[in-house]
Amino acid sequence: MKKVAIVFLIAAAYLGGYGYGRWYAKPAAATARKPLYWVDPMHPWYKSDKPGIAPDCGMKLVPVYAGEEKKTTAQPPGTVEITPEKQQLIGVEYGAAEYESATGSIRAAARVTLDETRIAKVQTKLEGWIGQVFADFTGKLVKKGDPLLTIYSPEALATQQEYLLAAKAQRLMQDNPVQEMLGSTENLVAAAKKRLELWDISDPQIDEISRTGQPLKNLTLYSPISGFVMERNAFPSQRVTPDTVLYTVADLSTVWVMADVFEYEAVDIHLNQPATLTLAYLPGRAFHGRVSYILPQLDPATRTLKVRVEFANPGFALKPDMYGEVEFRTGGARRLVVPQSAVLNSGDHQTVFVDRGNGYFEPRDVKIGEQLDGRIEILSGLKAGERIVTSGNFLMDSESRLK
Repeated sequence: MKKVAIVFLIAAAYLGGYGYGRWYAKPAAATARKPLYWVDPMHPWYKSDKPGIAPDCGMKLVPVYAGEEKKTTAQPPGTVEITPEKQQLIGVEYGAAEYESATGSIRAAARVTLDETRIAKVQTKLEGWIGQVFADFTGKLVKKGDPLLTIYSPEALATQQEYLLAAKAQRLMQDNPVQEMLGSTENLVAAAKKRLELWDISDPQIDEISRTGQPLKNLTLYSPISGFVMERNAFPSQRVTPDTVLYTVADLSTVWVMADVFEYEAVDIHLNQPATLTLAYLPGRAFHGRVSYILPQLDPATRTLKVRVEFANPGFALKPDMYGEVEFRTGGARRLVVPQSAVLNSGDHQTVFVDRGNGYFEPRDVKIGEQLDGRIEILSGLKAGERIVTSGNFLMDSESRLK
């Protein structure tokens, strides 16, 4: 009897478990959730209809069940979502597009040249031979009116003698009652004097001829300006003609500096614009001048525009053919600018990431203008006040391109 009771209890337990599994366990299994899809935990936009490994980062795909998918509004193409934790990890920093009175500068390589309006070519209108030479070496500093050389000219000597004879005849005719003869001698004197003047014989020399009554065998040529002798072609006993350039004298109290401005920067250069010249071999010293001329033709080889800047040259510190750097100050108008680090420049287009809130960042194509001391002018693509990414945008760009 006891054995029968034990068998009965075992049977009851079996039937109870079988019933529970049939009526309770199976409905519970039937209601187990089924994933809608699987996603990459690092890049949630990657979806798969089956479990596996993410192809880009090698992480195991995570299932997403009904009710867990994110309800988001439509975002512009290329928009990426980055969690606050990941933003902190990649070092995301923010800035803003804003208007400011931007000032900048343009730097250009430059070369010191002569001021072409302050150069004199010394020539004689006589044919003859050089006697004494006073400016006897290249580079000598002369002042206006200093003697350069003397010249013997038979033709000028003959004209001086004619002048003296005419002057003597004029004195003899002073008491002659025939006024026509007196007037004729006066005309002869005036004509001879005029010939001497046309040969650039100075008034003091003519006065000396009249006072002494003797012609000057050697006439003196004087410097027409103050400056340095840049070229010399005058030597004792040398025969000269009117087409002989005896000296080139240049006034270096003012010099020109020719700056090579790149084609894309030339639009910001204008007449009378202030400019500063610095030279590597004169550290700590700067020269200040202004743009005096902009040449009308671009150099086809270097794609640069020649800009002429005029500088005062106290002490003659600036010497022709010296090389330096000219800085032109630009700007002043209100411009929409962003930090330079905010713009990703791939050459054919430029991109700025705009913060759209809730961890979403939109890549925005922009058109840039001038670079202004760590800032870049935005011509189109952004509005003032928009929040932008200034650091970490390179990694955002990579994720945007993968998406």
